[in-house]
Amino acid sequence: MALPFPDSSRRQSLIPSFLYSSSLASKTLGFESRSIIGKDCNSDVKSSFVIQAPSEPAGKIQLYSPEFYAACTFGGILSCGLTHMTVTPLDLVKCNMQIDPAKYKSISSGFGVLLKEQGVRGFFRGWVPTLIGYSAQGACKFGFYEFFKKYYSDIAGPEYASKYKTLIYLAGSASAEVIADIALCPFEAVKVRVQTQPGFARGMSDGFPKFVKSEGALGLYKGLVPLWGRQIPYTMMKFASFETIVEMIYKYGIPTPKNECSKPLQLGVSFAGGYVAGVFCAIVSHPADNLVSFLNNAKGATVGDAVKKFGLWGLFTRGLPLRIVMIGTLTGAQWGIYDAFKVFVGLPTTGGVAPAAAPATELAKV
Repeated sequence: MALPFPDSSRRQSLIPSFLYSSSLASKTLGFESRSIIGKDCNSDVKSSFVIQAPSEPAGKIQLYSPEFYAACTFGGILSCGLTHMTVTPLDLVKCNMQIDPAKYKSISSGFGVLLKEQGVRGFFRGWVPTLIGYSAQGACKFGFYEFFKKYYSDIAGPEYASKYKTLIYLAGSASAEVIADIALCPFEAVKVRVQTQPGFARGMSDGFPKFVKSEGALGLYKGLVPLWGRQIPYTMMKFASFETIVEMIYKYGIPTPKNECSKPLQLGVSFAGGYVAGVFCAIVSHPADNLVSFLNNAKGATVGDAVKKFGLWGLFTRGLPLRIVMIGTLTGAQWGIYDAFKVFVGLPTTGGVAPAAAPATELAKV
């Protein structure tokens, strides 16, 4: 005798989960639960057939809960720490091109000089302070961005949050980066010194105490203001342009609504949006990047010394092509990893078509 289940209950068990969206599935499942309860079926059968969508686990993280911010923080650690460590060879060549352009004349010759003088191992010099520093920065950058984005949206209210969403992205990312750079700065100082002064130290373990002995503890933060000058515009561009680009991709480039797209497609959009955003980031933040490399390399150096050495044109262009390649790839990979982790823990990917704000008259009724 056939059980009186709706046809859609068989669809859940026969069709793979990636062919339907989790949001649609959850709505359908809720309807089916109520339908079955109303029928003359025992509870054991109901629990066996009416299941939650695979991407919506029973312990699903609630948006803007402490668990949500913890997940975003950990996703930021993975996305920034791993990616920056992976591109250490590119970063090493870039820093040396900025400090000694006469010796490191181009990308290819820079790799050749490093290989000849330091061997293959030399390409990963400074990877430990890079991993630790950018993991700490990523934790603060992504975790506090999600916090401040929600905080400023609540202050603005639903109507103005939707109308001025780009300003909220800019304000939230800038606020997060101020905190993130305080965490990064000491490790960035040691990294640059280790990478641009052969013989200074082998890595983090001996480079950190040696730097403090030479410059003092406050010397670790000598480059904080230029670091803010580099990272705050970079991060504002990174988050605001990413959110805008992803929204435009879903709105104009993909005919299917985001919640009906497969997770691999959503992650592909995250990577593409991140790469394009990274190109803009590199251009906006490059002058300050040259300043940071110069100040952390030379003891007692000032911003004025850097301007005299580089010139205004040099500040904007020296090492820029390599940095565009590096930052574009880096930013695309960061958004891909970050959103992949969010999907892994049951959260939606970042960005998409923003919902229309409710009219003021409707808000007043709520």
